[in-house]
Amino acid sequence: MEYVVIAMVAALTFGACWLIDKGTKKIFRGRVQHASGLSVRLNKRYATIGIVLAFLGVCAIFTGLSGYLALAIGGAVVVLIGGGLIVYYLTFGVFYDDDGFVLSTFGKRSVTYRYDQIRGQILYNASGSILIELHLKDGRGVSLQAGMVGVYPFLDHAFQRWCHQTGRDPAVCAFHDPDNSHWFPDMEG
Repeated sequence: MEYVVIAMVAALTFGACWLIDKGTKKIFRGRVQHASGLSVRLNKRYATIGIVLAFLGVCAIFTGLSGYLALAIGGAVVVLIGGGLIVYYLTFGVFYDDDGFVLSTFGKRSVTYRYDQIRGQILYNASGSILIELHLKDGRGVSLQAGMVGVYPFLDHAFQRWCHQTGRDPAVCAFHDPDNSHWFPDMEG
């Protein structure tokens, strides 16, 4: 009987995540760039780990309800952490086309930018992970990790469109060195 309950909870968890993903796409992603199919997204391991943690947390809550209050409380914390990872995965994205890109982040309204609004970049290398932070004219920054899905095609495309929109010749941009993760002029750190 326990296995049936666990299977039902797992099915409900995966089904809820699927419905949430489909719902957020239709409600929050109605711009032209969303439909282009070109995007930078977080690695799916964020969602996978979030689902696994949420499932384990629910299991711990059910087990804890039979007399182990600390296990139930710990399970609730694990469910919250798993839910946070799922929400982070579902809400972050950079969607782009030839005219510009849409930056979607948790807790902030999605904003559309033209490529000529990119002022420069700062490159960080922390524990072997490369982080490229693009600075925009409105003061906002776009943090892109090397492990994100579609990050390098986006940066290559953004550089080409940035040159086109600002009237620069890509051949004379001395700072442009994709092999060393430089697409845009350096900003002061």
